[in-house]
Amino acid sequence: MPALSEVIAALDTLWPPAGAEPWDAVGTVCGEPDAEVSRVLVAVDPVQEVADEAVALGADLLLTHHPLYLRGTTTVGAHTFKGRVVHTLIRHEIALHVAHTNADRADPGVSDALAEALDLRVTGPLVPDPDDPAGRRGLGRLCELPTPLSVAAFAQYAAERLPATAQGVRAAGDPDAVVRTVAVCGGSGDSLFDAVRAAGVDAYLTADLRHHPASEAREHSHLALLDAAHWATEWPWCEQAAAQLDAVSQRNGWDLRTHVSHAVTDPWTAHAASGVHPDHSGAPN
Repeated sequence: MPALSEVIAALDTLWPPAGAEPWDAVGTVCGEPDAEVSRVLVAVDPVQEVADEAVALGADLLLTHHPLYLRGTTTVGAHTFKGRVVHTLIRHEIALHVAHTNADRADPGVSDALAEALDLRVTGPLVPDPDDPAGRRGLGRLCELPTPLSVAAFAQYAAERLPATAQGVRAAGDPDAVVRTVAVCGGSGDSLFDAVRAAGVDAYLTADLRHHPASEAREHSHLALLDAAHWATEWPWCEQAAAQLDAVSQRNGWDLRTHVSHAVTDPWTAHAASGVHPDHSGAPN
């Protein structure tokens, strides 16, 4: 069995830490470098439910997309929920490693996995990495639909192809407009609107779209917007990452057993559709 340090070196080759945004917190959170690794769990969020799943599975390594400590901390005390996660993992000799925006920029990366889940053909990155002469790395992906769909039909299609969440998929724009080309970005993507408009695509599918950026984007152009749950747009990466790690294990003769968490860690748990008000005026501002 490989040592944790060997597995981490392989992960850093797949998702180089240098590719992370300056504000990000990627890499190994806890774990003994010389400890042996035989079983790995891949998940989006390093929350207690996932830590408990790693314990029940007998995992030696938990690989997550989201950082546990993104903004730093002064304590890992078990009186905090993040501290409890750390205590749980260390008590059961489970390492925690994070691949976040470095996995977003990678080739393949988070948005490639999202495009694959939607059966879209990737034509290139939305925001190319200037350090990649091949032009394959970068944030987001530009894609083509296999068959043109209306905005409403594409939203329904995406809701059926992505993991189920309380939110589902919201759409902004003419429901009957035809979508042939789309930009996708796993996770929060409203900072990329300028690049999306410059790409000239028919629609943009991402997560965490806020009122004002979305409203302004709609005023700028006829671009259709599709807003899915953050967790749902990034969960496909877990399967992609597990497959990549399986390939590394096979090449190196490690015989790792890699598992993907199916725990739904999206924070939203229920959705109530709005009713039609008799006066059609909606709720007050």
